[in-house]
Amino acid sequence: MRKLTDWFSRRRSNQVPEPRRRRIDLGSNPPNYPIYVIGDIHGCINELKHAEARIAADIQATERSGLVILLGDYIDRGPSSRHVLEHLIRPSELGLKRLPLCGNHDDVFFRFLREPELYAEWLGLGGEQTLISYGIDLHHLSSRQKGRSAKLSELLTEAVPMSHRQFLFDLPICLKIGEMLFVHAGIRPGIPLDEQDDEDLLWIREPFLTLGPQLPLLVVHGHTPTADPDIGPGRIGIDTGAYYTGRLSVLKMDGGEAAIL
Repeated sequence: MRKLTDWFSRRRSNQVPEPRRRRIDLGSNPPNYPIYVIGDIHGCINELKHAEARIAADIQATERSGLVILLGDYIDRGPSSRHVLEHLIRPSELGLKRLPLCGNHDDVFFRFLREPELYAEWLGLGGEQTLISYGIDLHHLSSRQKGRSAKLSELLTEAVPMSHRQFLFDLPICLKIGEMLFVHAGIRPGIPLDEQDDEDLLWIREPFLTLGPQLPLLVVHGHTPTADPDIGPGRIGIDTGAYYTGRLSVLKMDGGEAAIL
């Protein structure tokens, strides 16, 4: 993973900087409604539907509607990346108010769709499974085949709907509510939010995992899989490796209290 992150950094440093992804700030007041947070999905559509069913059941039991925040990494590794995106693009059948954030896998997939020859290392990040979910089998595109890159671009144009591309393009990178920050990977410790790089918000592990945000914030994040939700200094990590454990964690935050559904 470190090798790919270093490569990704070099690729971006050699290009004209792209606009930052949107950052949503809902103000300094704490929310007066429950917040449900879903960790990294990675192409696991059944686990996502089960997680949403748990949330819907909790809302029905408490008679208090809330906001559902998804921490990104909807694709790669698992078997149903395309179906996860289709599910999230459509309005929730359970009436959930969902706000999906961007993960590093989602960001690189979007870049791959535009320039597959430049972001080919995404395939080793679980991208092959994503392409298979769209009906593209790279093993049928021999590396020696003339015009392979052009053929792949053509297949991507045909297989990946514009609605999926737009969804990936529009994903915000973080959401702040009161003193809570929801983000895929974490933040660079001690750096003001408006000075944080997109790359850190999507990719960082250390020193964030050890030091925490070093800001007056509670950061809820995914990206780093652990056997159970991971509580650290000023942070809660909820990536429990859904694609290999079958466990997609849901964190409920309400009135200053946090619990796993």
